[in-house]
Amino acid sequence: MQRRAENKLEQGLARARATILKAASAANPSIIIKNNDIISPAIYWNPSAFYQSYKEMERRFKVYVYQEGELPIVHDGPCKDIYSSEGRFIHEMEHGNNRFKTSNAQAAHVYFMPFSVTWMVKYLYKPNTYNVTPLKAFVSDYVKLISTKHPSGIELKELIILCFLAMTGYLDDFYAIYLVLLMKCCLFELLQGPKASQGNAFLYNTSIRVLCNANSSEGFDPTKDVSLPEIHLYGGIVNPKLISPPPSNISRPDLAFFAGGIHGPIRPILLKHWRGKDTDLHVYEYLPKDQDYYDSMLRSKFCLCPSGYEVASPRIVEAIYAECIPVILSDHYVLPFSDVLRWEAFSIQVDISEIPRLKEILVAVSEDEYLRLKEGLRAVRRHFLLNQPVERFDMFHMILHSVWLRRLNLRVG
Repeated sequence: MQRRAENKLEQGLARARATILKAASAANPSIIIKNNDIISPAIYWNPSAFYQSYKEMERRFKVYVYQEGELPIVHDGPCKDIYSSEGRFIHEMEHGNNRFKTSNAQAAHVYFMPFSVTWMVKYLYKPNTYNVTPLKAFVSDYVKLISTKHPSGIELKELIILCFLAMTGYLDDFYAIYLVLLMKCCLFELLQGPKASQGNAFLYNTSIRVLCNANSSEGFDPTKDVSLPEIHLYGGIVNPKLISPPPSNISRPDLAFFAGGIHGPIRPILLKHWRGKDTDLHVYEYLPKDQDYYDSMLRSKFCLCPSGYEVASPRIVEAIYAECIPVILSDHYVLPFSDVLRWEAFSIQVDISEIPRLKEILVAVSEDEYLRLKEGLRAVRRHFLLNQPVERFDMFHMILHSVWLRRLNLRVG
């Protein structure tokens, strides 16, 4: 019966691949309007393929959520801080009215183990001890519990090894949600950093990893891994000033803006060349007390988004909300959803060596090009929203779609 179920799943995936590839080969229209869905083609590599893939995901993709485990570490996660993506994802899979959750394990494409690594660190780890034994013991015990109650799912030995070794990285890299892929016996990880899975070659080579720190120089592989947007949700909501940015006909008097701490290799270069050096580029380490961070974004045409210790920055999503063109200053950063989104349609990437010429580069952007980028920001905004309840095409669905593509082993860009 299990083989028949697996064959049925694979046949469904094969049909989905065929329809997506057919859509990918068709001529892309100037705009897609179907069933009240409006797709703006300029922001996608292949809008027809993306739209067909998204519809196939909605039609077929199923996730089984394990019910074992107790609060607060299992079935819960943070929803009101910088790690809100973890908690929001757990909450939606547990309690949301979405079509992807299934109670039939044999119908699932992936299995979800809903424990929060953020809460594991909070409740089990003693700061500055570097003792991760309690965390490893929790994961091992939890996997044993699941494997005992679901013996036909994944081989117990392999699953325990995967989860055990996934917890041996640095604590700064902990930020994980695990999905075990039924057909490949792989591990899907939602991680702040990649080091947690590098300790084991099997885990590293066979898992689909969803990383905020999607750094290709540290082993992030865009052919099988997923780049996760980083977002601040202090208080659990987007800052009200970013919900409705000014209309396009309202001028923005400032050319560019950045305020943030000096850490990592890139920010010192930016501040060395531009802090207090030009009245058009407002670059600060500490924002003056009489200025508001989000007001400054909304006054600026371009928002500078340099990497810090990690390649990802929440400023990119904040800039999208503010309709302030993100200027991405990073090395080796694989941008979120870049397998389907054309980031050049709504952002600018500047090489680190070009930071001394930053003003020259931004001033050279014509008014027509600036308006095109602004239009792209308005079109792509919905893909970076964490809605409650979730809405089609928002961040929750785009994360799932990225996993769906890798479960299909298919690229649509």
